[in-house]
Amino acid sequence: MKISTKGRYALEIVTDLAVHSDREHPESLKAVSLRRGLSEKYLERIVRELKTAGILNSSRGAKGGYWIEKSPESLTVKDTLRAVEGEMAPVECLTTVKECGIDCSKCPTRETWGVMWEIILQTMEDVTISDLVKRAMENVGSIKTEYGRMS
Repeated sequence: MKISTKGRYALEIVTDLAVHSDREHPESLKAVSLRRGLSEKYLERIVRELKTAGILNSSRGAKGGYWIEKSPESLTVKDTLRAVEGEMAPVECLTTVKECGIDCSKCPTRETWGVMWEIILQTMEDVTISDLVKRAMENVGSIKTEYGRMS
């Protein structure tokens, strides 16, 4: 399983917004882009997918911007990655019927792939955006930034 740049950036966006915004104080994508050193145009495409999945919300206008719709404690890494990556199983036969020429019941590797995938899924489910925010705060501290409230 390989997480794409889109998946990595989605986690960056959601974590950043968990730190720097809420419904009453939305954050511009430009500010996220500047803080993270990421392309604003690329982030726009990812944000659309996160909004469609109900992870982010937004408001328009001069004081508009984005915020995470769910609480950081209930939003998982798995929720966020699935919103932009779709199904991420290491082999297709774990999630869809796929004809590879080997009878699944006799496949020598399918069980191993399944065990590995379950461990990965459980880890993604166990880690919340709140956990990522805590790690970010430990790494950066509570320093006022040029483009946002507390980091």
